[in-house]
Amino acid sequence: MYPERTKGCEPARLQLLLIGHREEDYFIIQDLLRANGDLIAADLDQAQTFAEAHTKLAEKSYDLVLFEYESSEREALEIVQQLRLREKTVPFLFLTEHADEATLAEAIEGGACEYVSRTELSHASLVRTIRNAVSLHQIDRRRRIAEEKLRKLYSAVEQSADMVLITDSLGAIEYVNPAFEKLTGYSRAEVLGQPPRILKSGEQGPEVYRTLWETIQAGEVYRGVLVNRKKTGESFIAEKTITPVRDTAGRITHFISNDRDISERRRLEAALFQAQKMDAIGQLAGGVAHDFNNLLMVISSYAELMQDSIGPEHRLHRNLQEIIGASRRAADLTRQLLAFGRKQMQSLQVLDLNAALDGIVKLLPRLIGEDIVLTVSPARDLGKVKLDPVQLEQVVMNLAVNARDAMPGGGKLTITTRNAELGDNDINHHMVVPKGEYVLLEVTDNGKGIAKQHLPHIFEPFYTTKESGKGTGLGLATVYGIVKQSGGFIWVNSEIDIGTTFKIYFPRIRHVPLPSVNTDPLGDPELHGSETLLLVEDEAAVRHPASEFLKKCGYTVIEAGDGLHAIEAAGKFPGRIDLMITDVVMPGMGGGQLAELLKDSRPETKVIFVSGYAETIVQNHQIIETRTNFLQKPFTLACLGRKIREILSKAGVAAVGGAC
Repeated sequence: MYPERTKGCEPARLQLLLIGHREEDYFIIQDLLRANGDLIAADLDQAQTFAEAHTKLAEKSYDLVLFEYESSEREALEIVQQLRLREKTVPFLFLTEHADEATLAEAIEGGACEYVSRTELSHASLVRTIRNAVSLHQIDRRRRIAEEKLRKLYSAVEQSADMVLITDSLGAIEYVNPAFEKLTGYSRAEVLGQPPRILKSGEQGPEVYRTLWETIQAGEVYRGVLVNRKKTGESFIAEKTITPVRDTAGRITHFISNDRDISERRRLEAALFQAQKMDAIGQLAGGVAHDFNNLLMVISSYAELMQDSIGPEHRLHRNLQEIIGASRRAADLTRQLLAFGRKQMQSLQVLDLNAALDGIVKLLPRLIGEDIVLTVSPARDLGKVKLDPVQLEQVVMNLAVNARDAMPGGGKLTITTRNAELGDNDINHHMVVPKGEYVLLEVTDNGKGIAKQHLPHIFEPFYTTKESGKGTGLGLATVYGIVKQSGGFIWVNSEIDIGTTFKIYFPRIRHVPLPSVNTDPLGDPELHGSETLLLVEDEAAVRHPASEFLKKCGYTVIEAGDGLHAIEAAGKFPGRIDLMITDVVMPGMGGGQLAELLKDSRPETKVIFVSGYAETIVQNHQIIETRTNFLQKPFTLACLGRKIREILSKAGVAAVGGAC
């Protein structure tokens, strides 16, 4: 190992520094070094003062420093100590006149790694002493480097944000870091000697732990995700890596487990997945609703025509009433699907939530029953929100029905409103709700609660825990859709046998818009008229009963199966066309483009748009004003008749309400 050699296989020359004013020592040591030949190759410098020594040590790296030292020369010890503090990794050799035990002890304590007496100085003793000093220093420099590495490693593990746990080969815990204590709630003293199974949550089967143990016992690294349990009983999700540790003989002596708490990440991933799933289902619901709406239009329209043809005394009159009633209930389901998918047409208004709720809660006692105590706690100075009042009623009614069903033996239903301002801390709790100013609608019951396994699915359409025939599974799906379509967020917390709380955060509106157009329905106008109507509908099964009904009401009806035929029919008709009823989405030419073209040749013709499609598709045709000239399929023929009279008598003044 010593001396080291250069690339040319020549011994590396040691650089030595003698500190002392005795020139004879310098020449003696130099002669002794030269006399040794190949035993040791060294160059010797001298610094006669400590100041000169400081300069030389700063300018050049030395392999060994020799001190002329007597017990009275305290400055020699001081310079050694100073160099040590400056982390100068160089060995020090003391030359003494009398190497008694006291002098030796003082030299060693002062930092010397070796000493030699002048009286015993010879070429053999000098070479031996220099070699020993340099070798010992190299060894010492390596237990120090190793110690520093161990110190850094220990510090890194102690300060790691991840949980670190070390066990022996049998699985008994020998070490845990502070992150383990902080996350699990167990102190180091509580877990030392214990097996890691104290963290078992019971949410993994025995086969998971069997695979884990077999993997690490085979000397392989185990990677996996486990649900563990804290001292408080709360669960957390850990991304785990367990590494076997071997000794020099290759035997496994320990296992190191490095765990990262990914509970928050998993919650966010679950929330994102749920939102994406709901969006996908919503898209599907919107598409299904369009086709379903047209079918319902055919059923209800022909049933209405048949009902007009027979009197109440006819034996089939009751059957027709059942058909019409069933089609209306089916239409309600379709509206709920559209609401869930955030595709329902909205009539947004700036609302005082308290005032809007005041009218709604008056209807609730009859809905929930006398055995449920209803308490309403409206906050003062509540901020404004932008909502569709009809949709708000749907939200409250559905939540109330849900609460009623959760309290079959009676209970308490509480509706609360208040202003809410969510900051960073609240965001961590509510995950997907961005910080900002909200108006909170809170609906709480003390019913039987919702089981943990059902909570992720309660907003999915047709998902219900109720008995067959006692629920469609669309109530909460409708609530979810309306809340999201209105730009809000819904949060649920539930515990078995304690109750359920729904928190709905609607964005708070700061400005007050211009007064909206009056949307109160007209009185009960007559359905008959004598004007000329252009009816454009690509579904013949929908168009024919509507045409028959309108002709019975006294109108002149021009039929067209699409936009191109409508332009052709209007061009051939010599008289005035008072109003066009057109589907929005048709092959070839849609209702919006048709209305634009017709406006040039017949500016007097008013327009009613109808559609069973989603809101986003309808609103792409910007000439449509959903509050005045639009009907959402399915609608009754009577509703169509009232809408026509409304448009012809007061164009765009009020929108149709009621059962349309």
